[in-house]
Amino acid sequence: MSITLSGARVVTPEGMHDGWITIEDGRITHIGHGQAPRGDGHDLGGRYVVPGFVDIHTHGGAGGSFPSGDQEEARRIAAFHAAHGTTTIMASLVTASLPDLVRATAALADLCDDGLLAGIHFEGPYIARSRCGAHDPALLRDPSVGELADLLKAGRGHVRMLTIAPELPGGLDTIRAAVSEGVIAALGHSDATYEQAIAGIEAGCTVATHLFNALPSLHHREPGPVAALLEDERVTVELINDGVHVHPAMLRLAERAAGARRAALITDAMAAAGIGDGTYRLGSMDVRVSCGAARLVEGGSIAGSTLTMDVAFRRTVQEVGLPVPAAAEMASLTPARVLGVDDRVGSITVGKNADLVVLNEDLTVHRVMKQGTWTPSP
Repeated sequence: MSITLSGARVVTPEGMHDGWITIEDGRITHIGHGQAPRGDGHDLGGRYVVPGFVDIHTHGGAGGSFPSGDQEEARRIAAFHAAHGTTTIMASLVTASLPDLVRATAALADLCDDGLLAGIHFEGPYIARSRCGAHDPALLRDPSVGELADLLKAGRGHVRMLTIAPELPGGLDTIRAAVSEGVIAALGHSDATYEQAIAGIEAGCTVATHLFNALPSLHHREPGPVAALLEDERVTVELINDGVHVHPAMLRLAERAAGARRAALITDAMAAAGIGDGTYRLGSMDVRVSCGAARLVEGGSIAGSTLTMDVAFRRTVQEVGLPVPAAAEMASLTPARVLGVDDRVGSITVGKNADLVVLNEDLTVHRVMKQGTWTPSP
């Protein structure tokens, strides 16, 4: 089956142009400029076409939560985010007991086998108590190479990322052990000094979990981990652009320091995304959502977001002021590189999967395509 999308503003790694895309058997086979070579194309009326979004940090949505380990909830979450443009999604878990993490990991690994999920991310339990945010402090523990081995066994090769505070006892050894098994080590929820952050990077950390959040602030005499993460070319920094977690000026600062090549938009979404205000669970913690902002019932810490990637993309252009191609790189190609799947997804390139988001003039979602098939509308 072949389909040609014409009359589009096509966003590729080379920039943006008026043109067309031909798709065959779920893959992009041709990308052209100007008018499509034949008249049977699907005319998009000048809409933008950007690559399908890749979200490497998501806890839930549509009332479901990945940490529950419930496969039906996970399918509902993936379908919800797909309708908002996320065609590649990784399931993020939160701090929990070892048995609970093993159970949830094993269940989600089945969905990774099926191709629904791009992997599993452990955000905790190896994080700093002083920066635990919405994680249950009673369940935090020092990094353990042995425990990590149990979790990796449950994941059957699908554990892709581990968020860790490198300053904790055993932190550097656990980072090295994770990286040796092909797991991405992410520095986050940490009270590390600048020097400790550098040690974590040297041990193998290549991602900053939601930069600025759950980390010491930048200071001109004590630069802390944010400076170390921004200045190292090996590190990709996650950014939550929901208008709650990070001010637009700080997002601009991060993009100017790291460039779109090292800045990845994420949602950090929890169950309330797409549902609305109310009380929810995130792992073992109660979360109240009010006016779209999610905070712990006890203590008031920010507890994930209600963000979707289309909104993050749109805010990056309209509020932060970045060009559409830069926002597309941050929402798609950069996170795809982090996961090591940029040979298949993350950009509009001949030979890659036809994972596409068609956006209206105001950058709202018109239609979403995954591997050549249109997904249901939200």
